[in-house]
Amino acid sequence: MKNYKIEAFENLVEAFGSFPSIGKKSAIRLAYHSVMEDGFAAMKLAHAIETAVNSIHKCSKCHNMSEDELCSICSDPYRDTAKLCIVQSAKDILTIEESGQFDGVYYVISEVRDLDEAHLFYAVEGVEEIIFAFPPSIATDTMILYIEDKLQGLPIRFTKIAQGVPTGVELENIDIMSLSRALEARVKI
Repeated sequence: MKNYKIEAFENLVEAFGSFPSIGKKSAIRLAYHSVMEDGFAAMKLAHAIETAVNSIHKCSKCHNMSEDELCSICSDPYRDTAKLCIVQSAKDILTIEESGQFDGVYYVISEVRDLDEAHLFYAVEGVEEIIFAFPPSIATDTMILYIEDKLQGLPIRFTKIAQGVPTGVELENIDIMSLSRALEARVKI
């Protein structure tokens, strides 16, 4: 039996499939759309990807995404620099900013082993409160304890975002850790 594969198309499917949450069928649909239905949109996408990869890097202060040495948040004189929200990824900053509920600054730490202690001390200069915005897990609890220990003795108040039961979800569909945290962090009504 002959092999009717088109190498360029297969390479494109493989490239799309390498992205998170894109399975084989979605990769094939995207590749087909790109080459057979809307080549202009595909070229526009390719150019946008190339431009972003070449121009976006980590902010020198907080490790957020930035086109300049300092990101737009770190360089904003109207942000409350007394509040520092520590997150695991720059994507988390996008989510928090979309909520419109935080006017402070950020610091990205993906893992304890990646933590540059000297840089952390630079980032917390003038900070009065550190808010940990990590997803609940033993690893993130360990990271919180580690950072608190490193900054012990500084006049900083440590808090973390509330975690527990999401709105509109039945209790039977909630994992035990989230339910436990919700019970521990219950509030008076």
